[in-house]
Amino acid sequence: MQKRKLGKSNLEVSALGLGCMGMSFSYGPPKDKKEMTDLLHAAVDRGITFFDTAEVYGPFTNEELVGEALAPFHGKVVIATKFGFDLSGSDNRPGAAGLNSRPEHIKQAVEGSLKRLKVDAIDLLYQHRVDPDVPIEDVAGAVKALIQQGKVKHFGLSEAAAKTIRRAHAVQPVTAVQSEYSLWTRGPEAEVLPTLEELGIGFVPYSPLGKGFLTGKMDETTTLDKTDFRSTLPRFTPEARKANLALVNLLGEIGKRKNATPAQIALAWLLAQKPWIIPIPGTTKLHRLDENIGAVAVELTSADLRDIDSAASKIKVQGARYPEHIEKMTGL
Repeated sequence: MQKRKLGKSNLEVSALGLGCMGMSFSYGPPKDKKEMTDLLHAAVDRGITFFDTAEVYGPFTNEELVGEALAPFHGKVVIATKFGFDLSGSDNRPGAAGLNSRPEHIKQAVEGSLKRLKVDAIDLLYQHRVDPDVPIEDVAGAVKALIQQGKVKHFGLSEAAAKTIRRAHAVQPVTAVQSEYSLWTRGPEAEVLPTLEELGIGFVPYSPLGKGFLTGKMDETTTLDKTDFRSTLPRFTPEARKANLALVNLLGEIGKRKNATPAQIALAWLLAQKPWIIPIPGTTKLHRLDENIGAVAVELTSADLRDIDSAASKIKVQGARYPEHIEKMTGL
């Protein structure tokens, strides 16, 4: 497995990470713990050293799963987690009580994550969503104090706007920014990616396969379980899926030229954008893990990239990526 560095930091990880959320949360009912433990071990065996979780996934159960499964590999893997939601609400929906990045809450969240992840220090700690009620300087300052105490190694932001990234970085250097980025979600290209390049910050695209859509395994007839959060997303209505298949067909055409699947082309496209981009596709299946890892070996030439960009620019993606109340939590 090739390695990449997150920007100018000394944090080196596998060129592809593994998003662990779906093992416990969001994509239907939680998966079998032993099966997911075996999958996490298989990922390590295949050279993946970068794993992504968050306290809100479950809540808490995903961190517990990842912490237990990866305990034998301490020092060999990098585990990223996130704070920023208030999980104290009476409503069972994770994060229903809203955002909370007050410094005292960050400290509490980190103590909980350290226990669940079974580590002495969190490798990479992201603010999960920017909290409009707490100045980002206060957030960065709280994480800086935790870094000085040896409880956190690196600071990250998720779905933050360029100006927010600059303000945070001035207080505590930001190692990585995580936002949704793929061939059908290209918002970060306008301001965020140039800012990261200038400041020497790594970029971690989540949902690099469009929440599964860019794999080519879904169409307008696919039935989504009501426990699958995609059933609430405007981009996943049957009409939007039908329209958006044009993008998948494009990936399939390029894939035929390269002897690769649509998913592998989608990931190879991201890897070809910048050497400091590390996508974190999630999966709960071993054959998908192997398929995703195969993307690292797919070479896209500058001509291939031009073809993809040219064809993609003619395809209008249908449907917002989130309902409006969630979209408001993003800073892009």
